[in-house]
Amino acid sequence: MARRLYLWAGWLNVGLAAIGAVLPVMPTVIFLIFAAACFANSNPRLEAKLLAHPLFGQHIIAWRERRAINRKGKWASTLGMLTGAAFGLVFLPPPWMFAGSAIAAVFIPWVWSRPEA
Repeated sequence: MARRLYLWAGWLNVGLAAIGAVLPVMPTVIFLIFAAACFANSNPRLEAKLLAHPLFGQHIIAWRERRAINRKGKWASTLGMLTGAAFGLVFLPPPWMFAGSAIAAVFIPWVWSRPEA
């Protein structure tokens, strides 16, 4: 039963990553990192496919080995969080309008504190 849940969660994260590849304010790699972890517990063949992916595999491996994010990823995540915070400030009512800014204030420094991949 647990293997099925991990497999389902892995595919859900792959789907979210696919959406993130199209929408600029939604991340991609973090969902693939989660998917790889789920597939490691359910289907090693799918995990291996993610790790061997020519575009995303290196990011997953760097995160697993050193908890590292490359500079381009740091900038992309910073811009995504700032964009989300700006949209919140413009389109959400108080107090929700400050949620994106609070998240960005916590996670942007954390992202930049990670080692370079």
